Amino acid sequence: MHALLVVDIQNDFMPFGALPTAQGDEVVPVANELMTRFEVVVATQDWHPADHGSFAVNQPGHVPGDFIELGGVEQVLWPPHSVQNTPGASFHSGLDVARFSHVVRKGTDPGIDSYSGFFDNHHLKPTGLDALLREHDVSAIVICGLATDYCVKYSALDARQLGYEVSVVEDGCRAVNLTAGDDARAFDDMRAMGCHIIRSSQLRL
Repeated sequence: MHALLVVDIQNDFMPFGALPTAQGDEVVPVANELMTRFEVVVATQDWHPADHGSFAVNQPGHVPGDFIELGGVEQVLWPPHSVQNTPGASFHSGLDVARFSHVVRKGTDPGIDSYSGFFDNHHLKPTGLDALLREHDVSAIVICGLATDYCVKYSALDARQLGYEVSVVEDGCRAVNLTAGDDARAFDDMRAMGCHIIRSSQLRL
């Protein structure tokens, strides 16, 4: 069984959002078209408390882009984003959320971030996504969403470590690119772990 994983297509990651990805809104029609091809569609949703430790405003003396240690791992600091029950945390209005089979929320622990849809950044706590997929006998995952160099990448890497076949839809992803070329490096890292990097037009189920 194949499943589609739609990663964090939320308002705050759009060009108008608090933590924008360039052309992030262009992934919405790609995701909508992909969803028509799958019986199992799982969306991840960043869902941070306002006091989350990855927000620079919660770390005195720091600004977005600084690095600290959070939860035992290196953490880049961000502007506040995807705060629970705010418009920025909502899915993009153009996204066909009616096709979601399930929504998995992540980043809820203020003491550690969760880029991956499967675990927190220290791999201490699962989100429940792996168990959910196994309940549906899913063995292969297709991934699209935001952002290529963070939540898409770490979701893909964790999926491979858990034994899933993984395809990442390149035209259905956009990157933060804190450093120029982070998107290309992320795709290289995913390929190195055995992920297939494809265009939506190349998807065969």
